[in-house]
Amino acid sequence: MSGSRSLSSGLRALQPAAFGADPGGARLARIRTSPHFKDGVFQNPGGPARTRPSGSMLDFAKVYFDRDQRPRRGPRGTVPVHATTLADLSRPPVTGLRLTWMGHSSVLAEIDGHRVLFDPVWGERCSPFAFAGPKRLHPVPLPLAALGPVDVVVISHDHYDHLDLPTIKALAGTDTRFAVPLGVGAHLEHWGVSADRLRELDWHESTRVGGLTLTATPARHFCGRGLRNTQHTLWASWAVAGDRHRIYHSGDTGYFEGFKDIGAQHGPFDATMIQIGAYSEFWPDIHMTPEEGVRAHLDLQGGRAHGALLPIHWGTFNLATHAWAEPGEWTLAAAGAVGQAVAVPVPGEPFEPAGDLPARPWWRDVSLPLNRKWPVPEITPDTSRDDLDLVGEG
Repeated sequence: MSGSRSLSSGLRALQPAAFGADPGGARLARIRTSPHFKDGVFQNPGGPARTRPSGSMLDFAKVYFDRDQRPRRGPRGTVPVHATTLADLSRPPVTGLRLTWMGHSSVLAEIDGHRVLFDPVWGERCSPFAFAGPKRLHPVPLPLAALGPVDVVVISHDHYDHLDLPTIKALAGTDTRFAVPLGVGAHLEHWGVSADRLRELDWHESTRVGGLTLTATPARHFCGRGLRNTQHTLWASWAVAGDRHRIYHSGDTGYFEGFKDIGAQHGPFDATMIQIGAYSEFWPDIHMTPEEGVRAHLDLQGGRAHGALLPIHWGTFNLATHAWAEPGEWTLAAAGAVGQAVAVPVPGEPFEPAGDLPARPWWRDVSLPLNRKWPVPEITPDTSRDDLDLVGEG
């Protein structure tokens, strides 16, 4: 028995630090009493979700290794990046709300005098290893140290493209707080974040940081970092409310009816940050297509085109078989079909959702052309064709 424990301890010692740590003690006891934890794992809203590629692996391999399509999965030139400066971020937003997409799902939100950093990934690869795994397709717009003080870092779940060890270690040396889904705090404590700076929430729980209310809301996804995936860490989307503004970050999620409930309870939102990339017919339950992302935004807004939609989870890492530029093109088509305002900034370009939105389809300068008709949401009774705003049609 002692030999078995020694072997287990030895194997743990060989694991990369990026694997993090499994929840234990009081944290694990709290997980086991969660209404969303059953049969030893967290459960998805809407029933079980397929978390591994479905269908034939041969069919998947044919798509993945298709010689004609592979060149489309990355840019053919240098991805433009706005070199975010201190001047960009030192002036308070005129409207009280400003968003800066740093690439993938990383967004700095300046809201009602507070600064929220969602899913910060400044690492070169979203991987536990420095020598392998998906590599950045563009540099980060500015060094993490140049970002300035952040009131709270919000993490949606513990996958490598959302929870990045080098980034968290750098932030551990500041006095920022962290709002994370239940169980994820075990990773952060393992990496040096003190327990008193953690706000660890189950779905529908809220916490106050300064003048902000942050609420963990449901998402349809999964978790895991190590070789042994215990499914003991929760995934979440987030609603953040200030004195005047409300914003929403989807994290990673498949489409589900729960967006309507989230919108009814916490919306409408001045801006949403919605996952629209890394989708596939091989894993339709855990990532949304752009059409589904626009539909989710409308659900969050009570069924009408309202606020600004910022597409996230695309452009920075190659994580699926679709063309690199496809999420951008499809989002413009889907949003335009229902008159929804959409912001498509280059990484690092700050904008205010109540102001002029960045609308130029910049990716066309560095991608192969995509000539196809995109599936779009249906026009709802609340959306008049006279109100259509065909953003990015030029």
